[in-house]
Amino acid sequence: MSARFPRVASLKTPERLRARLAELGAPLPCDDAVLPAPDSPLAQPLDLGHGVRVPNRFVVQPMEGWDGTREGQPTELTERRWRRFGAGGAGWVWGGEAVAVRPDGRANPNQLLIDERTAPALGRLRRALLDAAQEAGGPEPLVGLQLTHSGRWAMPEPGRRRPRIAFRHPILDARVGADDASLLGDPELPGLVEAFARAARLAEAEGFAFVDVKHCHGYLLHEFLAARARDGGYGGVSLHARTRLLRELLEAVRKAAPGLRLGVRLSVFDDVPRTAQGEPEGHATPYTHAFGADPEEPARMALEEPIALVRELLEAGVGWINVTASSPYYAPHLQRPAAFPPSDGYPPPEDPLLGVARLLGAARDLKAAVPEAVIVSSGWSYLQDFLPHVAQACLREGWFDAVGYGRMVLSYPQLPADVLAGRPLERGLICRTFSDCTTAPRNGIVSGCFPLDPFYRERPDRAQVEAAKRKGSA
Repeated sequence: MSARFPRVASLKTPERLRARLAELGAPLPCDDAVLPAPDSPLAQPLDLGHGVRVPNRFVVQPMEGWDGTREGQPTELTERRWRRFGAGGAGWVWGGEAVAVRPDGRANPNQLLIDERTAPALGRLRRALLDAAQEAGGPEPLVGLQLTHSGRWAMPEPGRRRPRIAFRHPILDARVGADDASLLGDPELPGLVEAFARAARLAEAEGFAFVDVKHCHGYLLHEFLAARARDGGYGGVSLHARTRLLRELLEAVRKAAPGLRLGVRLSVFDDVPRTAQGEPEGHATPYTHAFGADPEEPARMALEEPIALVRELLEAGVGWINVTASSPYYAPHLQRPAAFPPSDGYPPPEDPLLGVARLLGAARDLKAAVPEAVIVSSGWSYLQDFLPHVAQACLREGWFDAVGYGRMVLSYPQLPADVLAGRPLERGLICRTFSDCTTAPRNGIVSGCFPLDPFYRERPDRAQVEAAKRKGSA
């Protein structure tokens, strides 16, 4: 990590963190002391409407696993991860994991898949998570399933991408080998809608409380939101045309699973894809291939369309929005601020605290614009020791409704339980954003926290992760 970016752990106190944020021009509220339950804002129950309530404000974010079977079934490693989600004390498990709705939508050959064969095993995962929560003496979390099609980033077979794209992209097509044959044509979309509806029906039958219809991180449904260059009835200048597929998906899911609640994890801003050095690729302006970015200055967030979309979702009865940004494939510093890049990434082009402030600020702006929506925030892991200090302050000031953490749950799943009980954090478990949990799957290795979780630290494939890191930094 560049010496010009001081490490978060070196800041030592909330006062010094506030000083650094002020120096960066990115002030975030940060409390000096973290209150235990029941006084902390983090401990307050959250009413989600329609009689649904979660016991606290911690949310486990969905992540993409690399440890399923080639048939899309979970394994012992998958169950271990889900049990740790349950035992950690969070009140809401948003989607548990990214689960593909059909084989051509898998982002890796070992990603979970939902169909008639695999659904019972996914139901057992949910029950294992709830059993672990009960055994730990913690609250019973609300558990959903994230449904996805990886689109441009699909790799259902080892070592080869098989992209399905919403539109031809002047930069990203070459990166994944996309051509005209990769384009998902309008006549193919009813089949995609039916795949999501079938997946939702199976999820409801297995007891999941909700599904997330994933619109983030450069995957297929997110890409449709930026499909200004697409011909036909599902793209173009009009946002209404670019959200047609989303409306059809929601209608089909509701018909297939009328008792299931719905949420959307949404990348609310984007940017031009980055080079291996972290610089924006050369591009023409106006740059019209990003959702939530100013076409004339794409590095500038433009939330007018995302806000309009959230209002449209509310009118459609979808009030749970999980705010994230961009894509881990082409602009990871926007989506996942980190001190150290993964093996296929680039060094941070800015102090990652700026990335945290940008993500939390976007969630705040969405909540201010659409206060009726339940807004879950993202981007917390890089705050490290100060995560609960900033989270408590943001909730108290009404920035958003809930705190969604991802990478941190791999190293320190019991962080919510410790915070709410008033216990000091276990510093040896705090995620330092080494990015091994991304380097591993990028190199075909199971994903886990190899530096801090003793279980993964002792695995023989840790040596492969270290070799991939050395190769990536060479």
